[in-house]
Amino acid sequence: MKVNVKQERCKECGLCIYHCPRQAISKSGMLNANGYHPVQVNDEACIACGMCYTICPDGVFYIPVSQDRKERDLS
Repeated sequence: MKVNVKQERCKECGLCIYHCPRQAISKSGMLNANGYHPVQVNDEACIACGMCYTICPDGVFYIPVSQDRKERDLS
């Protein structure tokens, strides 16, 4: 998984869908606890550019750091 989604934080504003350069983000068919249709990411289309992370006003997206990168950053 390139980008993780905190679906409980999504308020269905659509900014991430509009700004994704690869059209890898769409609304899911489920409802979150707040009654919104949270977004989902198509991992095959996603290039982990970070646009969704940057544009989202609610902190829905996060890009996990690999163990290799953690070890390099600590060196």
